[in-house]
Amino acid sequence: MRIILLGGPGAGKGTQAKFITEKFSIPHISTGDMLRTVCKEPTEQGLAIKKTMKAGDLVSDDIIVQLVKQRIAKPDCAKGFLFDGFPRTITQANALVDAQVHIDMVIEIDVTDDEIIRRITGRRVHRASGRTYHVDFYPPKQPNVDDVTGEALSQRPDDSEETVRNRLAVYHKQTAPLLQFYEQRSKSNDAEAPRYVKINGDGSAAETRIAVFSVLEKGIVS
Repeated sequence: MRIILLGGPGAGKGTQAKFITEKFSIPHISTGDMLRTVCKEPTEQGLAIKKTMKAGDLVSDDIIVQLVKQRIAKPDCAKGFLFDGFPRTITQANALVDAQVHIDMVIEIDVTDDEIIRRITGRRVHRASGRTYHVDFYPPKQPNVDDVTGEALSQRPDDSEETVRNRLAVYHKQTAPLLQFYEQRSKSNDAEAPRYVKINGDGSAAETRIAVFSVLEKGIVS
């Protein structure tokens, strides 16, 4: 199975990606991880990418797709692979098509903005140890107090409601056209077009996992 997994921040893509890759024995491919790996290589390409990222600029779509093609040509991708959060734009999606990178299925984990805000803003952390809690899903024994040390918990700046709403606005602006792109391709007569499936991710991780596996297993059978 060659899969693209899409969803907003806090939708649970990372959790579901772990479930999928373990069950189907396929690698989880992150373009961010690939870029960090290439940056460590003393090659012309690695040095160029490192310079671009150090300057705070975006690595070009051509380079991203080139790296993706190199990665999926490796032996561990023979049975398939999973892209988590890639492509991010129509340009990248079209580049995949032009590069003849075949995708079997695009799965969108659809979670309402209110639920995403609840999930992210409810996180609390003990900074010294990195222990994390959630006010609803995994609360400490005493509100805002670490279970082990009794020290105060805090909220990461990135988990504030204002920051989360800004991230969601960017996601919707950037990704909505991409979802439409794959939905339209799925309905076309193109035999190479991937199936597009939207799954309700508002429930628990286990409920979402069952829905995802159901879709994938039907895809394998068909």
